[in-house]
Amino acid sequence: MLDHLDHLVYATPELGRTVEELTGRGIALSPGGPHPGLGTRNHLAALGDHAFLEVIGPDPDQPEPATPRPFGIDELIAPRLVTWAIQVPDLDLALERARAAGHEPGDAVPMSRRRPDGVLLSWRLAFPPDNQGGLIPFVIGWGDTPHPSRGAATGTRLVSLRGEHPDPGRLGLVFAALDTELEVTEAAEPALVAELATVSGTVVLR
Repeated sequence: MLDHLDHLVYATPELGRTVEELTGRGIALSPGGPHPGLGTRNHLAALGDHAFLEVIGPDPDQPEPATPRPFGIDELIAPRLVTWAIQVPDLDLALERARAAGHEPGDAVPMSRRRPDGVLLSWRLAFPPDNQGGLIPFVIGWGDTPHPSRGAATGTRLVSLRGEHPDPGRLGLVFAALDTELEVTEAAEPALVAELATVSGTVVLR
């Protein structure tokens, strides 16, 4: 598994339908919880090695948010693997080092959600202004919060994660600045591709 990988983000315009579809393909998912004020909620699947898959979409129990939902959810017409996250022990230091190496990782933003069992999870993350079609990861720090992979549904394992991009060479310096890596091959459009092993066989998300 990739060094520092925290989670994959699979965004959808219809969360319930996508959870049902993925479950039918062998990916067990557990409810994560709502993101208050953002108009979203998620479901999670543990991927092994303290990483997880986040399936996120509109929350019908929340009012329309004042700002667009994250990950371009409002513009989606079908589910898509939109980006990935890397975990760091010291978020501020990681952002400082990335900037010193020539990459703008974005500013740290505090977030939280409450699990179905009532436990409040709090974390900080930074989104890059340009993630190159989802290939440049955002950076996340969980602090003292229990990592979501601990309580996520099991039975799924990440086999591989790779990217496609019109100019793979330009991404290498960014990965180095973030102290991570990703295999990227040349393609007409940017895409993130994950291969998962499930109880029903291999599933590819992109």
